[in-house]
Amino acid sequence: MCGRFVSSHSADKISEFFGASFESEATLPANYNVAPTQDVYAVVADASGAREVQPFHWGLVPSWAKDVKIGSKMINARSETISEKPAFKGLFKKHRLIIPMDGFYEWQQAGEGAPLTKAGKPMKTPMFIHRADGQMLAVAGLWATWRDKAAGPDAEWLHSCTVITTAANDTMAPVHDRMPVLLSPADWDEWLDPTNNDLDALQHLLVPAPNDLLVMHAVSTAVNNVRNSGPELILPAAAGESAELGLGL
Repeated sequence: MCGRFVSSHSADKISEFFGASFESEATLPANYNVAPTQDVYAVVADASGAREVQPFHWGLVPSWAKDVKIGSKMINARSETISEKPAFKGLFKKHRLIIPMDGFYEWQQAGEGAPLTKAGKPMKTPMFIHRADGQMLAVAGLWATWRDKAAGPDAEWLHSCTVITTAANDTMAPVHDRMPVLLSPADWDEWLDPTNNDLDALQHLLVPAPNDLLVMHAVSTAVNNVRNSGPELILPAAAGESAELGLGL
């Protein structure tokens, strides 16, 4: 599962990195604690292959949905079943995108003797996972458009997206059994091309990332509160402590 991530780059920086344009009037602030139902930048391509950065609502709202509330339950799509699930299989054919991330958060199960929450359960440790080279992650996703029929024919269209997840690699496994699908630059064109209907070939892209691509470190439990969204959230939990973990070694 991917339930929180970091998106600190401007639309211009994302456009430069992905070789895309940005023409939207809606700009998003840097957010070091992106949560479901918030807006995020994503990269899409038209039939000619031209890439464009656009804002999307995180939490897929299918065209047949009665209201946007369903989006909070559709922030992720399992790679193993997207060609079968009614909400995803049509989008897998034509509505694919890339969600740029600086990194993402996952919560590691606490060990013996860990502090307890108010409910008496062991407190989990939030981990910030990112590329070892510091570059942006290119996360595979799907998108949809939805309009509130009750609001009349002039209602605005909502563009929404979901993150595709796959089985964890060796680096992620000690923390969680799932991880986002991370695409290499060589796969961007194939994934984004809306005229590409070779689902078998596309399915082969939805695999765990190489074990040496990611590193992680523990961060403050301040990230647990979605109201916190500043850059301090990705700092190592203990000042002066080398918290970078080589879990893939």
